[in-house]
Amino acid sequence: MLDEARSHCDRLLPGLCSALAGVPLAELERPGSPAIELFRKYGGAGLLIPTAHGGAGAGARDAVRTMAALSSYSPSLGAAVAMHGFSVATLRAVPESVNPLVPVLLGAVAGERLLVASAFAEGTSGQGVLAPTMTARATGDGRYRLTGSKKPCSLSRSMDLITASVRLMAPDGGEPETAIVLIPAAAEGVSVHPFWDTLALAGAESDEVRFDEVPCGPEELLRLGDDPADSERLTSTGLIWFQLIISSVYAGLAASLVEDVFRRSRGSASDRAALGAGLRSALLQLDAVALRLEDGEVGTGALADALTVRYAVQDAVGDLSGRSAELLGGMAFIHSSDVAYRLAAGRALAFHPPSRTSTAAPMDAYFAGEPFVMP
Repeated sequence: MLDEARSHCDRLLPGLCSALAGVPLAELERPGSPAIELFRKYGGAGLLIPTAHGGAGAGARDAVRTMAALSSYSPSLGAAVAMHGFSVATLRAVPESVNPLVPVLLGAVAGERLLVASAFAEGTSGQGVLAPTMTARATGDGRYRLTGSKKPCSLSRSMDLITASVRLMAPDGGEPETAIVLIPAAAEGVSVHPFWDTLALAGAESDEVRFDEVPCGPEELLRLGDDPADSERLTSTGLIWFQLIISSVYAGLAASLVEDVFRRSRGSASDRAALGAGLRSALLQLDAVALRLEDGEVGTGALADALTVRYAVQDAVGDLSGRSAELLGGMAFIHSSDVAYRLAAGRALAFHPPSRTSTAAPMDAYFAGEPFVMP
């Protein structure tokens, strides 16, 4: 069931699937897992970066398959590098006319195999994915000091760079400006603190990152310009990418359980066919979102449809995982922690914002024919 996804991963990141397959699940999922460094070693940092900038040039549909493949081996790796992918995709969406530094940054990430953590608000309940999580205070010499925190922040122990949206405070007390900041993880004032206490997805390094008066120069700020349409388009694009990537991670997790059912010939042909159809349906829905993204459809309607697919995949992951575990049987559950672990980790898709409850009213209005407005 995962051959196509792994074939895409092998083409874009040769050797990574084989390397992950040689490490037990428990080893890949523990704190200090080798999975993230394997991702770096085999060129994963450049997955979504265009070939013109030294990357693998993966498109959105490639990302769906590659993330599903990686997550079938290690859900923690998928969850961790989803944040790298989201950060890179968001940077990639900044028009060069708005900020000519973007191609240079992307080239550095790919060429130096830098991992980019996300301190955007995608882990903060009740906030938009690009809502500012930090404030930047002007110091009077053209520089800024950043203050704030992000918890959880995946890749917190392996990150080379951190990207976030910041609120630039106006010296005259006027309306603050929103910008994207990209700073070194080793910058003065950046610190990492324990936060993640559960065993599930412990290998994703999702601890707290604090920013205490972190110095920031103007070259580290990506201003979005004065056109509100640019900011709106970037927000929508970032949200769609986030839903696509994170849903692909958990689809890959469920696929690994479905694959076990087929490999062990558990259940009847009807049972297995139903699982296969359910998994294929979820992946095809993600492909549809990816295709629209590749075609440049990033308006509010495309965002609403991406959320629709994300919630459908969320339901499918729970259903497919549960039915697969049942067919694998009690002995598989008893004699290995892998089944129980994947069942627990698969529930975490529901915890990634925006929650179904938070978008219920705007989705209700959208399905009734009104424009979608992200809360």
